[in-house]
Amino acid sequence: MRNNTSIGRRSFLGGVATGPLLGMIPPGEAKADDRTPQGLIVRESEPKNLEMPFSSVDGFLTPASRFYVRSHFAIPQVEASSWRLKVEGSVARPFEMGLDELKALPPQTRTAMLECAGNGRVFLVPKAKGLLWETGAVGNAEWTGVPLKALLERAGVKEGAVDVILEGSDKGKVEEEPKSPGEIPFARSVPLAKALGDVLLAYRMNGHALSPEHGFPVRAIVPGWYGMASVKWLSRVIVADRPFAGYFQTLDYSIFERIHGEPTLVPLTENAVKAQVARPARDEVIPKGEKYRVFGAAWAGEARVARVEVSVDGGRSWAEARLLGEPAHHTWRLWEWNWSPERSGRHSIMARATDERGRAQPPKRDTDLRTVMIHHVVPVDVMVE
Repeated sequence: MRNNTSIGRRSFLGGVATGPLLGMIPPGEAKADDRTPQGLIVRESEPKNLEMPFSSVDGFLTPASRFYVRSHFAIPQVEASSWRLKVEGSVARPFEMGLDELKALPPQTRTAMLECAGNGRVFLVPKAKGLLWETGAVGNAEWTGVPLKALLERAGVKEGAVDVILEGSDKGKVEEEPKSPGEIPFARSVPLAKALGDVLLAYRMNGHALSPEHGFPVRAIVPGWYGMASVKWLSRVIVADRPFAGYFQTLDYSIFERIHGEPTLVPLTENAVKAQVARPARDEVIPKGEKYRVFGAAWAGEARVARVEVSVDGGRSWAEARLLGEPAHHTWRLWEWNWSPERSGRHSIMARATDERGRAQPPKRDTDLRTVMIHHVVPVDVMVE
C-alpha cells in the first residue's frame, strides 16, 4: 500500500541518514512526546485500532504518539480518582487498592517491546479474518510501574495456584463467529511463574502517564509475549488454581501445537524471532549506483537477537547486517546494512533473524499458527532506477 509509507520516505530520502542514527536513545532514557497519536494508519475507527508506518522507525524507543493502538472494545472512560484494582481468587488475603496506593509502592522502569499478535496479517494468503495489519503493529517503549509480584506477595498466593488472570475494564460482545456468551471483558492469563517474574503493572510510558489509548491509568506489561497478554485498563488480578480457558485465551489468540502428531489448540504466548525491514519502504524507488542504508528492527521474545541477515536478490544469497546498540532482553534490536544497487529494475529485499537459542526466522508460513504469530520472511519489493 504505497500511500502508507510517505512518512518514512520524507525522513530518509534515498535511504541516507544525515548523521548518526536519528532519534537513537540508549535503553533506559525516555524521549518526551505529546502522547497524542500522530501519523498513524487507521485500521479500524471504532473500536480504535491504529498502526504506525514501520518506515517511520527512527530510534530505539517508539514515541507514544506513534505507538500502535490495539482495542478490542470501546476505550473505557476511567477516572484516576475512582480507579480500583482488585486482587482476588486463590489468595489468603484478597484486597483492592487505588492508584495513589499503587504509586506509593517501589517502582521499577523497564524497556519492553510489544507486538500485536496479528502484525503482518495482511500478507497471509488466502486473506485472513481479523484486522489486516501490515508491519507497524509493534513498538518499543519504556514502562514504569510496580512488579505484579509485589501485589501477589501481599495477597498471599495459595498452594496449588497455577495461573494469574489479568482482566481489563473494556467490555463488549463479539458478534462474529465464534460469538461470545454476551458481554465479556478482555482478559488473558499468565502462568504463576511468569507473574512472579517480570510482569509489570505500568502507569507511565516513556516518562509520561499512560494515555487512554494505551491503558490509562494502569496496564500490564508482559515482556517477551505478544501484546494481547499486556492487558490495558487493568481492573482485576485473579489467581486461579486451574489453567484459564477464557474467550481470548482459547477461542482467540490460540495456535495449533502438534502433540504426538495431533493438532491441539494452545494459548499464544511468547514472541517469535523476527526481523522487519523499515527502509526501504515497499515500492520505494532507489537510485542505481548510490549508497543506500537498509535499516530495520529485530526481536526474539524471551531471548536476545544474535544475528540479522539481509538478501537483495530474493533469498538466493544473504549478507550479515550490523546490529546497533547493546543486546537486551525483551526489546527490539535495530540493524543496518549498506547497499549499492548496480542493476536497474525490481528487487526483492528480505531480512531474517536468528536468536541466541538458535531459533531462526522461517522462510515460509506455518498454517498451524492460524491468523496470528506472523513471523515468516516477507519480501519488500523496490524499484532501482
